Amino acid sequence: MRAALWLEWKIALRFLLDNRLQTLLILFGISVGAAVIVFITALITGLQRNVIERTLGTQSHIHIEAPDERNLQPSADGAVALVLESPRAQRLRSIPNWQAVLAVLDAEPELTAVSPLISGPAIARRGAARASVALMGVEPARYAKVVDIAAHLIAGRFEVGAGDAVIGRQLARDLGLAIGDKLRLEAGEGHAVVVSVVGIFELEVQELDARYVFLDLKQVQTLLELPGGATRIDATVAEIFSAERIAERLARLTGLKAESWMETNGQLLNALRSQSMTTQMIRTFVGISVAFGIASVLAVSVVQRTREIGILRAMGSPRGQILRVFLLQGGLLGLLGSGLGGLVGWGLIGIFNRFGAQLFEIRMEPSLIPLAMAVASVAGVVAAALPARRAARYDPAEAIRYV
Repeated sequence: MRAALWLEWKIALRFLLDNRLQTLLILFGISVGAAVIVFITALITGLQRNVIERTLGTQSHIHIEAPDERNLQPSADGAVALVLESPRAQRLRSIPNWQAVLAVLDAEPELTAVSPLISGPAIARRGAARASVALMGVEPARYAKVVDIAAHLIAGRFEVGAGDAVIGRQLARDLGLAIGDKLRLEAGEGHAVVVSVVGIFELEVQELDARYVFLDLKQVQTLLELPGGATRIDATVAEIFSAERIAERLARLTGLKAESWMETNGQLLNALRSQSMTTQMIRTFVGISVAFGIASVLAVSVVQRTREIGILRAMGSPRGQILRVFLLQGGLLGLLGSGLGGLVGWGLIGIFNRFGAQLFEIRMEPSLIPLAMAVASVAGVVAAALPARRAARYDPAEAIRYV
């Protein structure tokens, strides 16, 4: 068995080495295809990761809120009817029994972080300047696991104790604020507080940098007249593309309104899906091109080796052995070509990271090159199947007389 297998390898290598120019050309073509697959896959994956980090790095993956209030009207028979003519205005309100909900979410294995939040509108004043802001009452230790504000600080620290506030860079610029300056916040109904700016962040989203003011959870509860309340619970998940499924399950579990980033960022999700589909199409068409290249070369090789095939058959080589010789050639071409192409793609990634536009860094997945080699080897074997079957069917006498 081992002797027969060694003989098959020896014949396959001999056939490839006898026509070195032809072999080198097909290896070059496979290498180019593999390099394109590795580089394009890594490039688009890196681009997607960069977009996701920039977008989702400033927000939670799932928002959990109290369900919208509806217009309900009792009928004459005592039933309750839903009135649709005029949608009800949604007032600022707390999640009922949010502490118990938080405890339930903390026990969910698919959630990596959970943080209560109370948010509402206010007016920020400094002298004659004013700006409309969104108060964000948080528990710093919990919220830092959802959105790492400290990583985006450009001055000061992320500390929201009593009388402290952390604001965005654009708001600081609009109101002329710096670390240590005082800021007056008015939440309506006569509720106001003067806080000291202890941190300035930049999330690189102008709307957030111009409006967000982070305060202590209890302080915002007092300003918004929601003592002990929380208007939202933010959560993150380990697998971001499963956020919608998890949000639907959490909505059923808690009876609350749960929205994932996939629902609130529909355009971003469509862009990511389009990029993934483009990558898949490129890989598919390049793979087909490589397979056709291997098939054409081996088809020519079968014609060129007709006499040798006939001699081998006359010497007693079974058809299965001839079949395996050409399948081995296809697998070897795919394996060697994709290995060289993987190294070239890895080099292109290094060049991009070092000399590119420095917009983002491409991270090389350890499994990318082995996966490309495995796929190319399988494609090579499949592509060799038809020429191999043709060679195995040759009649020895006719094959020897053919040349």
